[in-house]
Amino acid sequence: MKSKGIRSAFLLLLASSMMIAGCGGGNNNKNESKASDSPAASAGASAGASAAPAMDTTPITFSFFGADASPNWNNMQDEVGKEITKKTGVTINAEYDVGSGGGQSRIQLMAASGEVPDILFGKSEIKYLVDAGELLDLTDLIDKYAPHIKKIFGDNMNRLKYSNDDQAIYSIPTNIGVDGISFDATGGFEIQHRVLEELGYPEVKTVEDYEKVLKEYVAKHPTTDGQPTIPLTLNADDWKIMITVTNPAFITTGAPDDGEYYVDPTTYNAQLHYKRPEEKEYFRWLNKMFNEGLLDKDTFVQKDDQYKAKIASGRVLGLISQEWEYQEAENALKSAGKNEYTYAHFPVTLSSEYKDHELQSAGVDGAGISISKNCKDPVRAIQFLDWLASDEGQVLVNWGIEGKQYTVDADGKRTIPADVLNKKVNDNSSFAKETGIGLYTAFAPHYGDGVKDSTGNYYTTNFPEQIVASYSDAEKKSLAAYKATTWKDLFPSEKDFPAKEWGALYNMAVPTDGDYQVIYQKTQDIIRKRIPEAILSKQADFDKVYDSFIAELNKAGAEDMEAQYTEMVKKRVELFTGKTL
Repeated sequence: MKSKGIRSAFLLLLASSMMIAGCGGGNNNKNESKASDSPAASAGASAGASAAPAMDTTPITFSFFGADASPNWNNMQDEVGKEITKKTGVTINAEYDVGSGGGQSRIQLMAASGEVPDILFGKSEIKYLVDAGELLDLTDLIDKYAPHIKKIFGDNMNRLKYSNDDQAIYSIPTNIGVDGISFDATGGFEIQHRVLEELGYPEVKTVEDYEKVLKEYVAKHPTTDGQPTIPLTLNADDWKIMITVTNPAFITTGAPDDGEYYVDPTTYNAQLHYKRPEEKEYFRWLNKMFNEGLLDKDTFVQKDDQYKAKIASGRVLGLISQEWEYQEAENALKSAGKNEYTYAHFPVTLSSEYKDHELQSAGVDGAGISISKNCKDPVRAIQFLDWLASDEGQVLVNWGIEGKQYTVDADGKRTIPADVLNKKVNDNSSFAKETGIGLYTAFAPHYGDGVKDSTGNYYTTNFPEQIVASYSDAEKKSLAAYKATTWKDLFPSEKDFPAKEWGALYNMAVPTDGDYQVIYQKTQDIIRKRIPEAILSKQADFDKVYDSFIAELNKAGAEDMEAQYTEMVKKRVELFTGKTL
């Protein structure tokens, strides 16, 4: 634990340190490791659980803060929530971050004040709580009371350690599915199905292909339902600028998602990814799109709700994003029966020489759940998390309640009835609020897609047959045209890439004192200002603006910051792999 003497410094930092070290959960929201589909993968859970003390189930309420918004949270009055309380005695009094803040300012305030809830999902911002001494080291609690958590992570427990210098476990990864594999792709470059159908399902592999499709369609249909058709819009509101504007620069140029950095896989040297010459060419392409009227002129001034409203109107032909980022708007289209206005996914690159790394695994690593030193009963808290990590808990959280959200046939196979699946797909917000499915995964570690439990069923509902069953007719028609079963079929597989030795860098602890954070904030301010400026500049001025941007980063101390980050990456590789660098 660190000294709390730094609290006064936090108060000074609050006004200036709204920072994010990377994109939480990466470009792809399934940042998972190897696959396992053997029923034996979960055998023995009950035997392991018997070694731990029995869980107390008397009623108890834990306060909770979640760094990600949860608009469908229903105070555990949903069906899954009620069942969790029935089984564990636990009720969660939750507060979630609002808007797109990612919990940064709220968690920094907690660190400064010492007013921290019992448990929290804090992402990379937990570094402030660690330095303030506000989080419990969970190592002994896991060892004594959490057999299911130990079983899930197995030989990867060292990846839960905070750092080489502080090998405590302050957070248990919950935003990844352990041992999982993605059966579908939900990111990339998106195009409406109606566009693809009218143009005869053209090839979409490079930015040039993508641009051609949008340009051709908008020329034929300058309006949609009486409103101007928008070929492409991006969401640059606060941190979401990373998801739709800046992260695609490395995805389209053959680099994996390591937040604001590019890490050389051989030397482990890190630099701000914007310095890669090939990324400059990606931003040059966006500049061209803007100057030709294909990129929404409001991209850098619209708010998140305005962006989603445009998508929900059906007049946006293309997106460059992740499905979770615009899903609320797409759900509105589905609810209105406008499936042809929803989106297909393509692994678009700057040119054919690059390969999309979107599905590259970071291994076992991710943001997760923490228990604070203020927790009224840490043993009950860890037992609660461990119950959720059990087979019973995972099936409940992912599938719901037997006889209501799924059935089990004579052969023991779990199936989601057609009417339930229809509501889940086409009215997801209402479905989640009523059932609670999808609202509790952040509370405990869990297996990923493709892993089967001791009954031979998948832990999650994301497996090929279920995914295909959830597709609309418009999606199935587009996929058939591209000779694919799921969108993943169009993307390079995670099998094409090794799991990253340094894990998910957005989850790496970085200094909260010294000059690193000061320089980082300066560079973020520059990036948030200069990238839009470069994209919106005249084409003849692009090189001058972009080169000035890189020079400004270096003047602000980027090279020193990169050197510090490189050393942190190397230490993390040593911690995760046992290598000596």
